[in-house]
Amino acid sequence: MVKNQPKIKVLETIRQGKVGGGESHVLDLVKNIDKSQFEPIVLSFTDGPMVDTLKKMGITTHVIETIKPFNLSTFSKVRRLLIDEKIQLVHAHGTRAFSNVIFAAKSLGLPIVYTVHGWSFHQDQKTFERILRETSENFLTRNAELTICVSHSNRKDGINRFNMKRSMVINLVIDFNKFNPDNTFPDISSELQLEKGKTIVGFLVRMTKQKDPFTLIRAIAEVKKQTDQIQFLFVGDGDLKEEAIQLAKDLGVMDLIKFHPFRSDVPNVLNNFDIYVLPSLWEGLPLGLLEAMAMKKAIVATPVDGTKEAISNEENGILVPCKDTKTLAEAIIRLHNDKDLRNKLANSAQESVRQNFEIIRMVRQNEAAYLDILNA
Repeated sequence: MVKNQPKIKVLETIRQGKVGGGESHVLDLVKNIDKSQFEPIVLSFTDGPMVDTLKKMGITTHVIETIKPFNLSTFSKVRRLLIDEKIQLVHAHGTRAFSNVIFAAKSLGLPIVYTVHGWSFHQDQKTFERILRETSENFLTRNAELTICVSHSNRKDGINRFNMKRSMVINLVIDFNKFNPDNTFPDISSELQLEKGKTIVGFLVRMTKQKDPFTLIRAIAEVKKQTDQIQFLFVGDGDLKEEAIQLAKDLGVMDLIKFHPFRSDVPNVLNNFDIYVLPSLWEGLPLGLLEAMAMKKAIVATPVDGTKEAISNEENGILVPCKDTKTLAEAIIRLHNDKDLRNKLANSAQESVRQNFEIIRMVRQNEAAYLDILNA
């Protein structure tokens, strides 16, 4: 950039202020973007820990409260923000955020980049709902100058379902300084109520239908028939948490599970896991999975979307079919009994994620996309 040339003001917008995969991606992007060239400004549609973190980083951050997609009552507020902040390009992360900025941005002639952190449609939905969401995604992608997918699987789905044009893949990435098993971590074992000598299996997610906690709990009931030397940690909140706890009670496995609320010290929590389990029904590219791989954990996951791009079965993890209680239980017991296999898969997981998911590369790819659009 020419000296003294004004910085490019980019609005990075996300649906919520809670910290999840998409929100962590936004944090990484605005933290590492070239601030001699770009000035990132963030809009979240709910408050939360991500907003607090951004403000501590000195990033201008706004909250316009809504949990509804295509909420036209936010139009004037979003439009006023775009004008007041002199935004030159909008980068919407996720369907809900895009749906609530699209009309204001278009009314001002602003270019929009759309990052898909997993499509809002999936096969588990009823036909009408799935068609409605596919139609919405078609509308959004047609109104974006560029659609960025976090996995090749998501991009392929978009192209096949509604002939999505102007798209590319930029994978999510990991901060390997933060997620490094060689770091020194505080001892939080007593906080997590860990029992010494047991294999620790971790489920560190927002407990939603997408992550399928119920199949994991049913698998734990199968595990209990063979051993009581495995302890399961469920860390996180979500709309299915209370139902998950009730199912655990109904199946008599509460003695094997410790439920904990969301924690922001994710590397500290992961450091206590031996096995990381993710029985998702669909994904974009799960950031939590990549973080567990970077922390050298043995992985058991389902072969959905971006997950199967990060995990090769029997090479750097074990893949089991969705909703397959028996096979999931067998994989967990197998890794519990075979520590050598566990270590082999964990080492391979760390090596593969380090080769393919480096943070600066992701940031530079986004910066290049911004410049290409603005200079077109």
